[in-house]
Amino acid sequence: MRPIFYKKLMVNNWIESIKQNLALVTALIVCAIWGETFVSTKILLEDGLMPSDIFFYRFALGYICIWFFSYKRLWADNWKDELLLIALGIMGGSLYFLTENMALMYSTASNVAILVGSTPLITAVLLALFYKDERMCTRQMIGSVLAFSGMALVILNGQLMLHLNPKGDILALCASLTWACYSLIIKKLSRNYNALFITRKIFIYGLLTILPYLWIESPLLVDINVLSKPAVWVNLLYLGVVASMLCFVAWNWTLKRLGTVRATNIIYLQSFWTMFFSYLILDEHITLMAICGTATLILGMYMAGKAAT
Repeated sequence: MRPIFYKKLMVNNWIESIKQNLALVTALIVCAIWGETFVSTKILLEDGLMPSDIFFYRFALGYICIWFFSYKRLWADNWKDELLLIALGIMGGSLYFLTENMALMYSTASNVAILVGSTPLITAVLLALFYKDERMCTRQMIGSVLAFSGMALVILNGQLMLHLNPKGDILALCASLTWACYSLIIKKLSRNYNALFITRKIFIYGLLTILPYLWIESPLLVDINVLSKPAVWVNLLYLGVVASMLCFVAWNWTLKRLGTVRATNIIYLQSFWTMFFSYLILDEHITLMAICGTATLILGMYMAGKAAT
């Protein structure tokens, strides 16, 4: 009996290890795709779309696509969970994108990127307050701070000065806080609902809560001459189907598999991928500071990840 028991235990451990590695690879791929979305968004902005237009079409396409895979269940088990799903749609959708894009109107892109990039640190603090099992050890904290420092160097990419703007910087911090709250809420909901259902609800509530802004501040662009441009519809499809539907489902799944702190730390890599794709597609330069930042970022992530395993 004992050899059979040990064999089953070994098989279960082996399967769990495969799932963990698969979740890690998935998270890395998602971060690479999300890192590129800044380039696609920049192309769309240059073609005349507003940030709210991009968000609406992106989430609308994501919702239409995910409906074919998750349409049987319409509501959560109770009204409290449904309210939490509404909060997810706001925190991970409308409010996050609005605060981030409005911050760019008042502050520099570097300031906003660095402050929004503080999300893993803010997430770790919130999780430590609400979940004892997600508290970071000393090595994880040091690794996270190193990763944040490396991320900042990558974003600065040769710039030595930051120009503070209280209004824009506060909005950027609000964006970071909303995504941290998103991670906090989804940890609770993922215990009872699958990633497809949660993601579908995020899309619909994100769309519904952006409507007042579209109605009052920025009417939705419906110009067919603009939307029919190959550069526009290709990038919108990419953002809606790949970066939204597929990546949100995958990310929500990895949060459950890896743990919120470990998964969220991988977000630091977005800055590297944004730099890489900007160099590849937009011909932007890469400096020695950015290369040193990348090395620091990877070292910090390795330390944090090693301590978590």
